[in-house]
Amino acid sequence: MSNTEDLRQKSDDQLSAELTELKREAFNLRFQAATNQLERPARVQEVRRTIARIKTLQSERTRAAAAKA
Repeated sequence: MSNTEDLRQKSDDQLSAELTELKREAFNLRFQAATNQLERPARVQEVRRTIARIKTLQSERTRAAAAKA
């Protein structure tokens, strides 16, 4: 998965910023879905999965930092 590899190379701040942006996009996509204005319905699933990937990476990094301390 190149997407996961790209995310792993980003810093914690970059991941947080991207997570915020994706959550905003997911919110907008939900509204578009409710009003039947979605152009690409598959984008909803892509955004949700990317959010999950970012959260997983953040928790992995948190656990790794706790293990070192």
